[in-house]
Amino acid sequence: MRRRPLPTLEWERLTTHSLYDRPSKVLAAAHLGRPLGPGATVRQLLEALPDQLAGSALRRWAEVVCTACRADRPVVAALGGHVIKTGCGPYLIDWIRRGVLTAVCLNGAAAIHDVELALAGRTSEDVAARLPDGSFGMTRETADLFARAAEEAGGAQRGLGAALGELLCRERCLHPAVSLLRAAAEAGIPCTVHVALGTDIVHMHPCASGARIGEATLRDFRLACAIVADLKGGVWMNLGSAVVLPEVFLKAVSIARNLGYDLEGMTTIDLDMIRQYRARVNVLERHRCQAIAVTGHHEVILPLVHAAVVSQLEGVGELARPAGDPGA
Repeated sequence: MRRRPLPTLEWERLTTHSLYDRPSKVLAAAHLGRPLGPGATVRQLLEALPDQLAGSALRRWAEVVCTACRADRPVVAALGGHVIKTGCGPYLIDWIRRGVLTAVCLNGAAAIHDVELALAGRTSEDVAARLPDGSFGMTRETADLFARAAEEAGGAQRGLGAALGELLCRERCLHPAVSLLRAAAEAGIPCTVHVALGTDIVHMHPCASGARIGEATLRDFRLACAIVADLKGGVWMNLGSAVVLPEVFLKAVSIARNLGYDLEGMTTIDLDMIRQYRARVNVLERHRCQAIAVTGHHEVILPLVHAAVVSQLEGVGELARPAGDPGA
């Protein structure tokens, strides 16, 4: 095998540049974090974050939500089950009561965790421990309530989200204040539940009706399409849903544009612990709009963004105070 001769490099001819003139992505004055002393406010904490990567994204996230609120444009939260079971529901409920969130979309797991927390103050099974004896997913009260909601949705021509929320308003719950479904029903904002049949524990029970569940969740899909069609200048936040809600969003955007709705100025946001393919392409990349990606734990990031939004909207009419809480 013939070897090609390597070039002889003339190192003394290398061109160099001054550090002081070179364009740089990190500038000391503008981009570095600032340590805070005792007693710092939430706003000071957020302003002191490094203006890099997630620090920049968090501030942009809060800014676009506040801009939409001030312009009376929609802000929608679409969430998976992990957001609820890691304790982040109260932040979204507070946003509902302050008028920040205008609609909520949940997958089946998120709705189940929300219902169980409202009913009993507990949720999330140890799957590995309960699977060997076949007890996983066999919770009676959860399945019964979902079956009743699906039946009531059919009789009232409502979606599954509205039926669950209204049922929780009537049901005797140990912890009603922690339910996002109930909060949305009380506030009168759209709340949809998007079910993939066979993926949730409530589908394992004989009381489950595929016809009723399918009809109710299809109504919610159509309601979600109307929500998306109104997103001009608004914000869609995908929080921890890797597959179902990114797919729902993609189809809803196509329907909205097919019917001639203008989505100019829409901002999409995705938060998850790891980057997910469908959330990245369906929520962030395919819509030619401003997009913000934040990678991190929901139970850390959502409280920060919630605090950032509330602190920025402080003093902006009713947005600064949860409904029914004059001392907030």
